[in-house]
Amino acid sequence: MMNLNTLTFIGCDHTYKDADIVLFGAPFDGTTSYRPGTRFAPQVIRLDSDGLETYSPYLDKDLLDKKIADIGDLTMTFGNKHKSLKTIKETAQTIISANKKPLMIGGEHLVTLPVVEALYEKYPDLQLIQFDAHTDLRDDYLGEKLSHATVVRRVHDLLGDDKIHQFGMRSGTKEEFDFAKKHTFLERFTVDTIKDRLTHLKDIPLYVTIDLDILDPSIMSGTGTPEPGGITFKELLVALKQLEGLNIVGCDIVELAPDYDASGVSTAVASKVIREMLLLL
Repeated sequence: MMNLNTLTFIGCDHTYKDADIVLFGAPFDGTTSYRPGTRFAPQVIRLDSDGLETYSPYLDKDLLDKKIADIGDLTMTFGNKHKSLKTIKETAQTIISANKKPLMIGGEHLVTLPVVEALYEKYPDLQLIQFDAHTDLRDDYLGEKLSHATVVRRVHDLLGDDKIHQFGMRSGTKEEFDFAKKHTFLERFTVDTIKDRLTHLKDIPLYVTIDLDILDPSIMSGTGTPEPGGITFKELLVALKQLEGLNIVGCDIVELAPDYDASGVSTAVASKVIREMLLLL
């Protein structure tokens, strides 16, 4: 089930047995509707992370003070999304049943669903915090119920009303935004209200999903569906700091497509976001 690699994310070299947090890659982009290539993100991120420090001056925390294992990338069965999602879910179940927290590097956004499903089995009061440019609330996309464009709608099917908190949204159909008005909390364009929102979520188990296209394309051009009008990296960091001390039981960072940014800036941004999230788990 787990495919161990020689590359590891910086500071994540504990053994699986000793770790409290388990990082793994899900290199799957089988439903990408515009620019594919997120399958290459996990390995490129690991390589790039060597340029980071393990210490975060933003959080005043160090990865070396955490027990984190990087178990490598899962083997995805391209052309068979159901088998790939099953592999992700089984891996998450193994991690969660060992009382460890998963951090997954995607891959496209559909990979979020099986990890949420696995966590929901343990935490029936689970709620989702989503940082994203897109609502991902379509009921289907071109007739497909399982897609990166429908992933949060499928999460809603599982968690129910008022359990999904969406920030930075600036793209979606009118039907999606109308659905959000009735069933989720959705903040258009910004993350400025997150502090007030999080006061309602103390002690509740939370899953955090970060679609990197929440960032403006001037910062994050290496993504499958870039959306102008996004937030800055500093704004994202300020928002993530608001999560400190909450009951985060898992996380993912998705939608880096490194080949669309030859400068490497997008990968560097993704790596730093992952470091901050590891320190918040």
